[in-house]
Amino acid sequence: MRLTVVVPALDEEEAIGATLKRCLAARADILGETGVTEVRIVVVSDGSTDRTAEIARRYDGVAVVEFPENRGYGAAIKAGWEHAPAELLAFLDADGTCDPRFFVPMCRKVLEEGYDLVLGGRMGPQSRMPLVRRAGNLAFAVLLGHLSRKRVRDTASGQRVLRQEALPRLLPLPDGLHFTPAMSARALMDDEVRIAEIDMPYSERVGRSKLRLVRDGFRFLGVILDTAAYVRLSRITVPLVLALAAVAGLVMVSPTLFYLRHARLEEWMFYRFAFAGTIGTMAMVVLCATIVIEHVSALTFLRYSAFGSRTRGLWRYETLRALFVTAVLLGAAGIWLNWPGGVELLTTGHVTLHWSRVILGGFFGINLMLLLSTLATIRIVRALHQRQPYLRRRDDARPAR
Repeated sequence: MRLTVVVPALDEEEAIGATLKRCLAARADILGETGVTEVRIVVVSDGSTDRTAEIARRYDGVAVVEFPENRGYGAAIKAGWEHAPAELLAFLDADGTCDPRFFVPMCRKVLEEGYDLVLGGRMGPQSRMPLVRRAGNLAFAVLLGHLSRKRVRDTASGQRVLRQEALPRLLPLPDGLHFTPAMSARALMDDEVRIAEIDMPYSERVGRSKLRLVRDGFRFLGVILDTAAYVRLSRITVPLVLALAAVAGLVMVSPTLFYLRHARLEEWMFYRFAFAGTIGTMAMVVLCATIVIEHVSALTFLRYSAFGSRTRGLWRYETLRALFVTAVLLGAAGIWLNWPGGVELLTTGHVTLHWSRVILGGFFGINLMLLLSTLATIRIVRALHQRQPYLRRRDDARPAR
């Protein structure tokens, strides 16, 4: 059971020596207190222009990979893992903020409790993280917790242990500093990846920080939303659908109350009808797109069985059938509302039908077509799911070229 610890470093000559001394000292503890039988330490100098690589080469038992140009924090970690493959993959920031001794409980968590990814949490009482960064991490943790329905307090931790078998479920990972939140987001969104967090002390860094709060903050936010978009899109879009539907409903409150009191509609209500119909159609478009995308994502990730008849919530086939029945009823209502106008047009050549009937009929008809298209697409996805085992069996039997 090998453990590879990668130390990505960009111009860290002030801290790299002390960090490697602590890593080498922790190696004996890891070997003696866990099931790990070999510890490899790899320093990746990510285009450093100072003496980082030179200092790292002075330490026996430390491999050094040197990039001629800066390729990014994530690229350095991935290169270190490729340089020294192992059953357990880990990394540690080179700036002196993390304690390599905490690889002991982290490895135990993986080996003894079966976790796939263990994070070293920097948000505990022993942390010296600056207040601004602590607030940013908290905000990202709250957002990711809402999207994944799981709780991790430090989404950008710079000390982790990962089971190599789980890595393919997290790839591809970005090359920049947003490597860590991307890994956290994908692990939390994937129900098959078990993730845990252990509080650890966090010291002030040595040297100048490479983090740019605004630029990297937007990158972190983007990678979290990107991950949610292709794994749990509904966590983003369903609140939007509900908000749009609420706006459309509020717009129609006044015309509805007026009609109930006076049994008529007036011309000033035309724009409310048109606006509410547009907003309502937008909500239905987003809802239908979400349903299709989540089914396609489940098919792509080979877990489409989770969308079977026993699945709870909006994605159950019974719920979709209920939506279809509702759409048919709305379509029938639209036809009923506009039938006199159609007859009048055919018999007299002109239409005196009230505009509200036309708008409502158009709204019902458009949404009927959206739901019919959605259900037809899902039937195709289900058929592809049924064919998947045979297609994979065929590919497995095909001789390699």
